[in-house]
Amino acid sequence: MPFGTGHSSHEDATAAGSEAARTALAGLDGAAADLVIVYASIRYDLAALLAGVRAVTGETPLVGATTSGQFAEGEFTPPGTAVSVMILGGGRYQYGTAVVGGISADTTAAGRDLARRAVDAAGPQPAPHGALLVLADGMAGDMQGLLTGLYRVTGARIPVVGGAAGDDRTFAGSSVFHGGDVVANGAVAVWIGAEQPLRVVSGHGWRAQGLPMLVTRVEGQVVHEIDGRPAAEVYRETIVDDGAAPVPLGARSDWRTAHSFGLIEPDGTQVVRGAYIDENGAVNTFTPLPEYCAVQIVSADQQDLLDVIENVVEDALSGIEEPAVMLTFSCIARLDLLRDREGEEAARLHKAAGSVATFGFYTYGEFARSVGVSGYHNATITALAL
Repeated sequence: MPFGTGHSSHEDATAAGSEAARTALAGLDGAAADLVIVYASIRYDLAALLAGVRAVTGETPLVGATTSGQFAEGEFTPPGTAVSVMILGGGRYQYGTAVVGGISADTTAAGRDLARRAVDAAGPQPAPHGALLVLADGMAGDMQGLLTGLYRVTGARIPVVGGAAGDDRTFAGSSVFHGGDVVANGAVAVWIGAEQPLRVVSGHGWRAQGLPMLVTRVEGQVVHEIDGRPAAEVYRETIVDDGAAPVPLGARSDWRTAHSFGLIEPDGTQVVRGAYIDENGAVNTFTPLPEYCAVQIVSADQQDLLDVIENVVEDALSGIEEPAVMLTFSCIARLDLLRDREGEEAARLHKAAGSVATFGFYTYGEFARSVGVSGYHNATITALAL
């Protein structure tokens, strides 16, 4: 499959967009462009940046998101002024793009609407297999609710991959892109139709500590009780030896990334859900935990996070005929924990993938739904190979 990637750190938004797009388009070597993916810093005038991209790519369908760092083919770009563009071509896959706004009012309803629009955009004769690439405003509410809405339309047979948009750790607001539009409080999706089944994979490297526990009282994103005891008391007992790790510039000082919750799935695997103690001393998660769900406290160090990479890549590429690119999503929490080794993740992904191009960004939460309804993760790598 023909493809190209481009990158720019030009200070001028229009110039940066056109520069990255020209480099990416050159990689297609004359093949027709089918889909444009744009990942960019919030520091740009985003409308001007997209105008610069579309001056090169024309009316080719475009989706994207703001980020908290990017990576492409082994090169890591930290949070800051930069844009990365990938253009997919060659007609191997069928694409249908869609956008919804105002998702915070009801993320589940937004997910249903988004899935229907993306499927409709793929045309009256969809391919026999498919996947959904989804990007959403990372601060627009319950991202698991969005995935639940998608599931209610597509069912279990359609895997979902993607991530929640970032904003260079400023926590001021993120956006997604559709065509030339910049959409806050929104989500975009790409229906990817294929002749063969597509695989969405994930891995995190976090290890369980202690015995499973029940979340016995929760209110939204605040966890009040675990095993009938105050949640903050239980949480602090586990992280008492966490230590005062240096906080990366711009990172949240209240989120102790070395420990999170592992939401125990029916098959025994764990979905990582980031947790932190707020200014009132309450335990918060970045998306609500279901009441009476089973959890364990999980922990990870730098080596744990990095050592999972090769397995994720191998899993993503297995069973895919002649893969060309691997769309990959990692978490700002992983970046915060890696600190001085932050560039190693992109380099190891690229090395493990061999001739397959890697392209992705650092998110405020990752999407990987392959079985069942659950599919929103924190501090995890998710991937789809095409």
